[in-house]
Amino acid sequence: MSSDLPDNPDDTEAPAANVEHVRIEDEMEQSYIDYAMSVIAGRALPDVRDGLKPVHRRILYAMSELGVTAGSAHRKSSSIVGETMGDYHPHGDSAIYDTLVRMAQDFSLRYPLVDGQGNFGSMDGDPAAAMRYTEARMAPIAEELLEDIEKDTVDFQSNYDDRLSEPEVLPAKVPNLLLNGSSGIAVGMSTNVPPHNLGEVVDATVHLIDNPDCGVDDLMTHIKGPDFPTGANIVGKDAIYSAYATGRGRVRMRAEYDIERNESGRDRIVITEIPYQENKARMVERIAEDVNEGVIEGVSDLRDESDRDGVRIVIDLKRSANVDVVENKLLESHLESTFGVINLALVDGQPRVLTLKETLEEYVKHRKEVVRRRSEHDLEEARDRAHILEGRLEAVDYAEEIVNLITESADREQAQQALEGDLDLDTVEGATFEYPDVQSSFDFSEEQAEHILRMQLGSLTSMEAGEIEDEYEEVQERIDYLESVLASEEKLLSVIKEELQELKAEYDDDRRTSILEADGQVTHEDLIPEEDCLVVITEQDYIKRMPVSNFDPQGRAGKGIIGSDPKEGDRVSKVFRANSHDYLLCFTTHGQVYQLKTYEIPEMGRTARGKSAVNLIDLDDGEEITAVVNTDEFEEDECITLVTRQGYVKRTCTTEFANVLSTGIIAASLNEGDELVDVEVTDGTGDLVIATEQGMTIRFDETEVREMGRTARGVRGVDLREGDHAAAMVATDDADERSLLTVTRNGFGKRTPLSEYRRQSRYGMGLVDIKTDERNGPVATAKAVTETDDIVVMSENGQIMRCPVGEISTVGRNTKGVIVMDVTEDDRVASVTVVPAVTPDD
Repeated sequence: MSSDLPDNPDDTEAPAANVEHVRIEDEMEQSYIDYAMSVIAGRALPDVRDGLKPVHRRILYAMSELGVTAGSAHRKSSSIVGETMGDYHPHGDSAIYDTLVRMAQDFSLRYPLVDGQGNFGSMDGDPAAAMRYTEARMAPIAEELLEDIEKDTVDFQSNYDDRLSEPEVLPAKVPNLLLNGSSGIAVGMSTNVPPHNLGEVVDATVHLIDNPDCGVDDLMTHIKGPDFPTGANIVGKDAIYSAYATGRGRVRMRAEYDIERNESGRDRIVITEIPYQENKARMVERIAEDVNEGVIEGVSDLRDESDRDGVRIVIDLKRSANVDVVENKLLESHLESTFGVINLALVDGQPRVLTLKETLEEYVKHRKEVVRRRSEHDLEEARDRAHILEGRLEAVDYAEEIVNLITESADREQAQQALEGDLDLDTVEGATFEYPDVQSSFDFSEEQAEHILRMQLGSLTSMEAGEIEDEYEEVQERIDYLESVLASEEKLLSVIKEELQELKAEYDDDRRTSILEADGQVTHEDLIPEEDCLVVITEQDYIKRMPVSNFDPQGRAGKGIIGSDPKEGDRVSKVFRANSHDYLLCFTTHGQVYQLKTYEIPEMGRTARGKSAVNLIDLDDGEEITAVVNTDEFEEDECITLVTRQGYVKRTCTTEFANVLSTGIIAASLNEGDELVDVEVTDGTGDLVIATEQGMTIRFDETEVREMGRTARGVRGVDLREGDHAAAMVATDDADERSLLTVTRNGFGKRTPLSEYRRQSRYGMGLVDIKTDERNGPVATAKAVTETDDIVVMSENGQIMRCPVGEISTVGRNTKGVIVMDVTEDDRVASVTVVPAVTPDD
């Protein structure tokens, strides 16, 4: 049996000796790092020196090589894309064209690098026309990025197939990274550099050159902040300073708008500039959706009147609308957005987050290298030209002798040898020419001799000689100047400053984005009228609020009016009263508690469904809000008292609810199948009354329930009959002159003075409160009311009725009650809340 294994295990020539053992996690880590760095350096991140990613750089260089400059005719975009893809960027043509399109959009780049002709997209998100229909050429400012590239100012590298060479970076006479910004997502990192105003960046760069030790504060006297191509406003300077000082920050952008009066005397909001990178059509669509859903009320018409001259979005308001409230609603949801600044760029091939000063320092460092290499190149060319001119001047002095020398030479090669002094004419047969007495022979260099041989006889005139002398003096001055630039860093920096000032004179324009002070700004809460609201919640967690004043009191036994329009399969589960400025604790059936500001709940009309509550609080599947407590009512030594469906009661100090997380916190631990049904704020001095679905009530001293932690289950408060469940809870005391209002699912109810409910020990069966026969149905809820209160009854199908409590007569316990709300056969009472009665002044 043959074997490929070596006879000698130590034989280093054996194939196995070349196998390297590597841990797979180490190899995967290194391979991933290599891949990540390839994406970072080769695609996603800009170079700090020219502010370009490879694809941008290759497109501009390809256009330069094609001669598609600012002074040339436009060229088909497909031609430019094809040249770029074939010679420099071996990726998909769509990616290259998308980049070309963006470089031509004046709403994407502050200073577009491509002059496009045709449809290059719009602020509405419309795509550009196909590349075969559009044409492009370089914008004038793009030529500044490529200027002097032919003078060995930057290093070149081989293209992807080693046929051609491409620049590693452009000379970048303009500080493009700050001017046009950049955005990109790499592996594990991203960049988002905002655009700036050219004049401000030039002034800051010059200031940095003159004052290398300056700080961000000094630079911000010149650069006020980002300057977006779409204009609009930046709110607050602190965020700008943070972004410039650390390289990261969040800048709040706000649309530019005015409040006008139309011909009929009504207010209108006219938007003329929108935040950077905002899709205008989508913004208008979202505003329209909120208007239709009742989130924004008071809008009568919405039009997009934008044209090529600029943005104009008109929002007409109803005569009764509060323009301040509408304005702030728009600001909260549509007219403001955030630009997350991440000033990440490649420095020496490595990604770095840079401050404003570091970004400018890297640019100045690059320009110093470019100017130095350009000066060296120009100096070498000037010296070569001076050398040629020296030969021409000598040839003019000995014009006759040189002419004779050339005419008597057998051929051009012999004449060149004679001019270089490498040939003795005395040894040449038939030659009669003699060198002038001043020298034994000419001693021109090879370059000078070749140039003299190419000279025309007209160049030997005295006028031509004078021009040569003038040019020679100019070249000598140029040599002296270039040598001084290379010998002095101060002189070199002065060249950079002069060129920057020339750029400013050529391309500077007015700032488009204004900076607004954030101090003293009016908050949304300040503009929301302080009023009592009804908050409606459905089983599928749709939520909305409506002013209580929208509902006039009706007589008892009415059908009510539409208060909500739940979608098919959904039902209203809760209605409660809250002030628009209240901070609420929302308790759910799962025993969780969330914090919510009433004005954060969208205000909508009666027929609106509402907004999904998951946009406001993080509810789990099947979790419903069952009780709400106003935190403004909290005082020291008070407790949150809860009752569950299985009759458990617990008290927890309000201090334990001081810091409620956005994801909620535990209010009570529940048994499997149990739910939280009601919550009260108590002070430990009164009694608790628990009502059950089968019409029983029990009253006991609150102190029979000791204080517990949030995660406790509680103790039994009522001994429930089989099939019975707790429905509601009321806190009372001996001096309480209120009545207990009990309302059943079928719309019947009654009032009984709380004094008729005697105190018992906790965990008893209690007393009969109301009969829950087939007519009445089970108890829906129980509330403590006074003669001057109103109640708002809401049905599962969304009917709502406001009724004075006085309309419901006071009767004893153990009665059937009277009809409170006339509900249909397929409907049931969902919830009841107590509101202040309407006074004559209202």
